[in-house]
Amino acid sequence: MKTQVKIALILIVTNLAIVASFGAGIYVLVQKYSFEDFYKRLKTRATISAQYNFESDSIDTESFDLIRRQHLERLDGEKEYYYRIDGDGDLAKVTVESGLPETFFKGVTEEGVGFMNMGETFYAGIRYIDLGKTYVVVVSARNQYAVNHLKHTRNVILASFFVFVAITTYLSFYLSRRLFDPIRKLADKVRNIGSENIHLRIEDSGNDREVGQLISTFNDLLNRLETSFAIQNNFISNASHEFSTPLTAIMGEAEVMLMKERGVNEYKESLRNILLQGERLNEITKTLLYLAETGYSNKIIETEIVRTDELLWEAKEIINRLNPGNQIQVDMSLLPENPLKLKIRGNKSLLIIAITNILSNACKYSNNRNVAISIASADDCVYIVVKDHGIGIPESEMPFIYDPFFRASNTHKFEGYGIGLPLTRNIIRIHRGRLDVISRIDHGTTVEIRLPQAVLS
Repeated sequence: MKTQVKIALILIVTNLAIVASFGAGIYVLVQKYSFEDFYKRLKTRATISAQYNFESDSIDTESFDLIRRQHLERLDGEKEYYYRIDGDGDLAKVTVESGLPETFFKGVTEEGVGFMNMGETFYAGIRYIDLGKTYVVVVSARNQYAVNHLKHTRNVILASFFVFVAITTYLSFYLSRRLFDPIRKLADKVRNIGSENIHLRIEDSGNDREVGQLISTFNDLLNRLETSFAIQNNFISNASHEFSTPLTAIMGEAEVMLMKERGVNEYKESLRNILLQGERLNEITKTLLYLAETGYSNKIIETEIVRTDELLWEAKEIINRLNPGNQIQVDMSLLPENPLKLKIRGNKSLLIIAITNILSNACKYSNNRNVAISIASADDCVYIVVKDHGIGIPESEMPFIYDPFFRASNTHKFEGYGIGLPLTRNIIRIHRGRLDVISRIDHGTTVEIRLPQAVLS
């Protein structure tokens, strides 16, 4: 049985059990009230009847009878009985004569009053003492009012119950459908995503917060998986190409040196060349491992509250040391008045690497021409925008800029491995941010980094 149907049935059964218990409680209370009220009316008639019959000498019987007929409505099947009880023998005799239980008369004589019913006929008895003699006065009548009232109440409760069954059934299935429809639609979308189209993402309609969190979490997972698949698909072919150049140079240099005896200076020069290629090989290896770790590792990174403007200045200092001729200009005009809006939660070292990569590329591919960088805050996010006036990226090659080892066709004059931008995007994704690149050939490139503001308690 589907979960949706199970939940609907649970809701139906639970609600109907509550309504049935509530209706039964109402019926019992109404029945109790009707019985108690009718017994009081019978007791009143028994008292009046006793006074009328045993005290007729001291009261005006005609007036009393007139008042009785005017104010005491005749009950259905109303009857009056008078029994003299002087001992146990009389009690047994009265029991046989009246057809009523002996316990009824015994209770009346001991307690002074008693009540009972046999089917729809109700009995009320009182003890009355006159001239030292004990009498039991019994008034009986059919409780037609209670029967009709209870019947009407039962019909109303049953009708209400069936109406509530229909309403509850409809609402239960409606609510369960509303609850599971977003999840079912989400499952259908997830089912359509495979390794061949893992670039697809699930759009959040924004109508359901919990489903939105599930979509966000799943999209984050897809981001990591896409990066992992990209690395796996490109690693062998691209890595072998990148590794082959320094390895070929190292082996070639060694073979040349081994062909014949060389001078000391030649050996030193050869070792310097081997060392240079070894350092290049080491740099490629470390960068590849770092790229793989940030793109697919489940390792939880350590985070802290940091200010993006401080990250920017530190990254600029690193660029100043590596490339003293840079022309980076920082635009502070868009800074928010509240410095708290510049704070984000993240790993400071990784974020500096990401910003440094963007600045380094901007300077390198613009031949150290002017590079503008600005910071702004809006919509609970911090924006870092880097704009250069370099060679740009061909439009046809834009879809491949995040592929590891990919380098645009117009970058052959510049050194690089094609790993910096994919690494930067991985770092930004780890921080639940977004990296957008806009570029035109020979018109420069604009890179926008968007990071969520830190939630400060």
